[in-house]
Amino acid sequence: MTTKTKIGVIGCGNISGIYLKADKVFEILETVACADIVMEKAQAQAAQYAIPRACTVEELLADPEIEIVVNLTIPQAHAEVAMAAVQAGKSVHSEKPLTVKREEGKALLEAAQAKGVRVGGAPDTFLGGGIQTCRKLIDDGWIGQPIAATAFMLCHGHESWHPAPEFYYKVGGGPMFDMGPYYLTALVALMGPVKAVSGSTRVTFPTRTITSQPLYGKVVDVEVPTHVVGVLDFASGAVGTLVTSFDVWSAEVPRIEIYGTEGTLSVPDPNTFGGPVRVRRMGASEWSAIPLTHGYAENSRGIGVADMAYALRSGRPHRASGALAYHVLDIMHAIHDAADAGRRVTLESTCERPAALPVGLRHGTLDR
Repeated sequence: MTTKTKIGVIGCGNISGIYLKADKVFEILETVACADIVMEKAQAQAAQYAIPRACTVEELLADPEIEIVVNLTIPQAHAEVAMAAVQAGKSVHSEKPLTVKREEGKALLEAAQAKGVRVGGAPDTFLGGGIQTCRKLIDDGWIGQPIAATAFMLCHGHESWHPAPEFYYKVGGGPMFDMGPYYLTALVALMGPVKAVSGSTRVTFPTRTITSQPLYGKVVDVEVPTHVVGVLDFASGAVGTLVTSFDVWSAEVPRIEIYGTEGTLSVPDPNTFGGPVRVRRMGASEWSAIPLTHGYAENSRGIGVADMAYALRSGRPHRASGALAYHVLDIMHAIHDAADAGRRVTLESTCERPAALPVGLRHGTLDR
């Protein structure tokens, strides 16, 4: 019988629901408490998801039974909450981005190493069946050696549907910091770390008018680039192009394509866990749909937390690691730095390409 790992969730906003259901999917997890600065939110989520205890952040961090804290606070609070968890002797898995600033991320990883605890970060969508199938195809040589990649996240922003979209146009927001983590994490998981970047950015619309409720009609000043283009030089020698934008009304481009010496791989939306996965090998006249080789093709947020729990038991590295999340943060900042300076920027960070998940895992488990 699997020994349960007790987890506590801090931050009971919209995203918390899927995490609070993770222990119904992954047999190693047991959610014992949830906390929020607004107690009513914690109490409501505890009642809805049958969590034993709603409490304050301080009470959750003081609970000696909790091994992993799941940090679902707003990005500006990620560093403070994660550091508090580490200082309390707990491992922590944070929503994306790991922190807003590079120096916060560095300090967090250093503190965790000193305390002997682990840091992990979203997104964990790369552990889903879609991208894990792509990983297996690459590792098995279906497209030969990867030589290049393109990735596109194009939309017209969030002011027409999001209830509180102002953040997306302020420092810490923008299309790269909002959605870039999904694309960059997938690319690093598939192709390895990045060694240098260059970039270009622009602000197309200096203001945005909210047309969603409850802030309909409010005008927001745009403080960050809303069209961001990065060229990624991978340590492997491959070259990638990433475009993220809140300025595009519509487009017909792939989410991610990876080009190899023997074919092309079409990668599914990295903000999802499933497919479709397609390959067109050299000499083929059309694309071939590839059945998924791995499970967890449905919304499985929390899989990174479960993987950390298994890793704590066995001593192996966890896949959605703090090093991976920090490398992605460093890449995003470096693209903006490169655009501001008009030059290529060499990355200070690197990370190991996370291990692929084994094929044939029983649902609800991540180790054989």
